[in-house]
Amino acid sequence: MTRAVLSIGSNMGDRLGYLRSAVAGFAAELVAVSPVYETAPWGVTDQDDFLNAVLIVSGSFGPWDLLRRGQALENASGRVRTLRWGPRTLDVDVVTVDGVTSDDPSLLLPHPGAHERATVLVPWLDIDPDAVLPGHGRVADLVATLDLTGVERRDDLTLR
Repeated sequence: MTRAVLSIGSNMGDRLGYLRSAVAGFAAELVAVSPVYETAPWGVTDQDDFLNAVLIVSGSFGPWDLLRRGQALENASGRVRTLRWGPRTLDVDVVTVDGVTSDDPSLLLPHPGAHERATVLVPWLDIDPDAVLPGHGRVADLVATLDLTGVERRDDLTLR
């Protein structure tokens, strides 16, 4: 069985609905779903805030299977890729897959930048306090170095 960490986010339209569609798309393999966080945009900052969460999945799949399924869910949500780090209906990122590394430009693993993004690390830590990001160390240690301004846990929003 393969275990993977996925990051999901949305800042357009029915943000919570799009996150729920990603959870439903991986329902058969779900091990854990983090709480929802509302976060300030990263990269391109003149856009609406995101809702973010992390999923841990386990099953008989490879990294490319996860990437294709995530992209299919993004397409089903109407995602249009016009601006890097721009607004999106749904973003599904493969963060790590059983410690697999990949330098293929279409599937970089672990996900580049994950080690410095509260939008990934904070929700991940909620559901896996012992998590380790390959090549970067313990997630708890990484979170301790981050500025968490603009990262708000939304216990009023649930994904299941």
